[in-house]
Amino acid sequence: MARKTETAGLAPRQDGPAPRRTRWSHRTRWFRALIALAVCGTAVGGVAAYRSLSGGSGERPVTMDEASRLALSRLNVYQASPSAVTLTAAEGGGVVLRVSGVVDYRTHHGVGSYQTTGAGFTGSSGTSGATAAPQLDQGLIVWDSDGLGLAPALDGTPPWQQAEHIPRSGWSPRSYTTDPLDAGLQLLIGLGADRPDNPLLLAQSGARWLGRDRIDGRDYDEISGPRATGTTPGSGPDGGKSPLTYWVDGNGGLRRVTMRMPGLGTPTTLEFTGHDANAKLPEAPWDTGTG
Repeated sequence: MARKTETAGLAPRQDGPAPRRTRWSHRTRWFRALIALAVCGTAVGGVAAYRSLSGGSGERPVTMDEASRLALSRLNVYQASPSAVTLTAAEGGGVVLRVSGVVDYRTHHGVGSYQTTGAGFTGSSGTSGATAAPQLDQGLIVWDSDGLGLAPALDGTPPWQQAEHIPRSGWSPRSYTTDPLDAGLQLLIGLGADRPDNPLLLAQSGARWLGRDRIDGRDYDEISGPRATGTTPGSGPDGGKSPLTYWVDGNGGLRRVTMRMPGLGTPTTLEFTGHDANAKLPEAPWDTGTG
């Protein structure tokens, strides 16, 4: 099937299947604001720094050093391309979707495998509960700035190798909805940037230091991202903080991002584990010919 030459998106075909999950229309405005915060949040915050401390919580406004490292994080992700990533999203009712793959932030293309499990799956690390989680669905997934595509897995080789052998017509594409998986994929594809953000604007827009964490033997600062314009500090169920939280190391390396979504107690989690030297993203899902 020929693709439009002016876009990289996997827009739904006229005869393609409808999206598998119901749109959550009441989240649409919130979701668009969230993506704006992630990919251009340093320009949308307020102009006055939030200086008051939250009593007894230990959190505080970021220092300029912390803001500078957060500002470098998106550039570091971009330079690590293709970056190995894992996304874990809770859909409600005990259903969890997990995507493991790679993202090339220079082309804004991602490819991986996905797995849907039922009740019994816990956490973002892939560990199981007392009983094994039933597997509901699995396959290959590609995504970009405009949408995603699904295809059956071929074998046990890396997803980027399998995807190269599936022609464009072999994918079932659709545009993004605002459900947790789609929100996570769209956020994930927009996190890399070819230049650092402005640390002063990050600090002025309400970025908050929340604490320190240790992941795989390395220390990270846990930082809440910039707030949306008009958000009142200390208000709402999250105290006016951003729904996005970043784990950043001493060199500005990004290890984890969590995204809280309305109505869900478990946030969507994005994990970054560095450059994948072996990965080569396929051309087939995005090529301009027929297939």
